[in-house]
Amino acid sequence: MALDTGNRSDEFRTDPEWKDVVPSITDALTLGDGLRLAREQSGRSLAELSAVTRVPVRYLTALEQNDFSTLPNRVFSIGYVRAYADALGLDEQLAVERFKRETPDPSVPLQAPVGVAFEDVRRYSPRLIAAGLALVLAVIGWNVFQRVSLMRAPQPSDIAAVPESWTLGAVPGQSPLRLSAPQPAPPDQTIPALYITPGLEAELTGVDPASPEGLAAAAAASASPVQRAFNPRGAIYGASASASQVVIQARKAASLVVRMADGRVLFARQLSAGDAWRAPVGVAATVDVSDPTAFDVYLNGEHGGALDAALTPLGQLNVRAQALARQAAAEVAARTQAAQAEAQTRAASVQSAMVTAAGG
Repeated sequence: MALDTGNRSDEFRTDPEWKDVVPSITDALTLGDGLRLAREQSGRSLAELSAVTRVPVRYLTALEQNDFSTLPNRVFSIGYVRAYADALGLDEQLAVERFKRETPDPSVPLQAPVGVAFEDVRRYSPRLIAAGLALVLAVIGWNVFQRVSLMRAPQPSDIAAVPESWTLGAVPGQSPLRLSAPQPAPPDQTIPALYITPGLEAELTGVDPASPEGLAAAAAASASPVQRAFNPRGAIYGASASASQVVIQARKAASLVVRMADGRVLFARQLSAGDAWRAPVGVAATVDVSDPTAFDVYLNGEHGGALDAALTPLGQLNVRAQALARQAAAEVAARTQAAQAEAQTRAASVQSAMVTAAGG
């Protein structure tokens, strides 16, 4: 077996009689050329080396011809190179390194050479610095120009030119104020007056609005006007609203005591202004107040005046309320009957006119 020149020491190479039996793998142009020259000098064929290395002949041929595309995956290819170099007596490690250098691994991403980015920065840094300085100078110059263009010479104040000459009651710089006569208030509304068809009101009510006598007679014949209604302004004691016809309300603070006929006290309280007491119906009692003028009496929800005396029978107030209720009911019934009679009379007159017109 030939000796590997890569493993010989330098002292043997200096001898003048030294001669490399097998050329070094690093002296050939390519890895395939080095393997082929080593095999030819060894005098062995590819078949013999295939039997020694157990590598198929086609793969050994591919290595010598630098046809790495026909080789199997990278791990097996490196094993074939190592076995072939060992069989030829070459340095296995040098052969593997040259194989890796001539056939780079495509699965490993390429990396940029170190120092390229730094060199680019150093190359373009003067331009970048100059551009930045130019931008800063432009901004500063624009601001200075704006300030200078807005500057103007100081002018005296208009207020300082007005003399301080005014009197009490006058506004500086204006003439004295003078008040004119008050103007009438504007109208509350601008809604036009209601239009009434002439003769319609007299036909419906039987009263001529242009006749003062007819209006006076109608007012005299009408029912008495409605009095002031009860307005709760405080606490309400006593019976419920549906079970009472008499309400006693305090105008101001005063005491109210209601005693039964047997001496029992039905109600006793110091009422404040606005407080009220509802009297029950059908109860024999006496109303005792500290000040009769401090209480108002409401009958059926309408104002009936003040209390007459400090002691007032409750039955008397209930009788007044019942009499007023009957009177109001009678007036309503009378007006209803009169309206019905008038409607019947008008219907009869209209029917008679229609018959007369049909007969003519």
